[in-house]
Amino acid sequence: MPFDTNDLAKLYPLETLRPETREQLAGEAALSEYLKGEVLFRTGDIDSDTLYLLEGEVSGEYPDGKVKNIAASSLQGRYPLGDSQPRRFTATVVSPSARVIRLDRRYTEKVIAWDQLSRAENFNHFDPTPDGNRWVFRLLQSRAFHKMPTGNIERMFQRFEETEARAGQVVIREGDAADYFYVVKEGAASVSKHLDGVESVVAYLVRGDCFGEDALLSNTTRNATVKMMQDGRLMRLGKKAFEDVLKPPVVEWLTAGQASLLAREGATVIDVRMPAEHDQRAIKGSINIPLYRLREDATQQFARGGKFIVYCNTGERSSAAAFILTKLGFDAYALQGGLMGMLRQQERAGG
Repeated sequence: MPFDTNDLAKLYPLETLRPETREQLAGEAALSEYLKGEVLFRTGDIDSDTLYLLEGEVSGEYPDGKVKNIAASSLQGRYPLGDSQPRRFTATVVSPSARVIRLDRRYTEKVIAWDQLSRAENFNHFDPTPDGNRWVFRLLQSRAFHKMPTGNIERMFQRFEETEARAGQVVIREGDAADYFYVVKEGAASVSKHLDGVESVVAYLVRGDCFGEDALLSNTTRNATVKMMQDGRLMRLGKKAFEDVLKPPVVEWLTAGQASLLAREGATVIDVRMPAEHDQRAIKGSINIPLYRLREDATQQFARGGKFIVYCNTGERSSAAAFILTKLGFDAYALQGGLMGMLRQQERAGG
């Protein structure tokens, strides 16, 4: 349902943002209408939304019986509605109707942080030209970066290097050593890899897409070739900068005990080693999809919505696998300590 972008300029702290930043948020926002008696959220709920009340009135009832009413027209109505997690009260519409904006909380926080940080004189890579920062908004929107702490945004942008790339240029080549993580600022590129002995184009990259992280996360060689399709500009992080800024937070790790519990609750366990390794020894009930085939096979085999645990021998390949699956929209976790950690856990449980 469309709404006026200027509505965001009436809300706190969105009124402090640049117009282009508010426009980006408006493009991702969802506007919903509710009738009297409908519940927006309940006490104890944990969700990913920041809610703003545009029209109407809501009653907030706390577990101790305390009640407060919030009207969109009031000063309090300009602030996010009960944004604490878990939710501290139950919000019920008490006016004949209400209009509510929903924004993804993590994305909103990152965009607000970038908008504020980029105003500093020494902040690198802010582009004042129209649409010059579109790549930034798309990068921050990527699910792969949802787990990146907002505090890492400044560190990431300060350490980015900008480089030109020409049409036909091979930026990374399959089999080469890993050196940089890249983001497309301008232009487009193709991604190809050898599958069953034949080199095939498997994806295309446009402004805001990132690449090169797989080998850096897994400490292996490049698993694909990226070639520019047109002239453009790339942002890159060297291996050390990538490890300092991005590698620790972008992958969520599970201990063997946590993984066992999640698997019993129905999570899918994926072994990202080669078939010969899986055949020799593997976690019971795991599915074998080698890391180099994960992007292609996961989208064909699995529906989004479930939970996935990925593992290898030590955790190196599974960190790359968890990043890939998260980037594709799956809820993925890497097994800390790999197969050996799980086997030791099973031995302790058995002994």
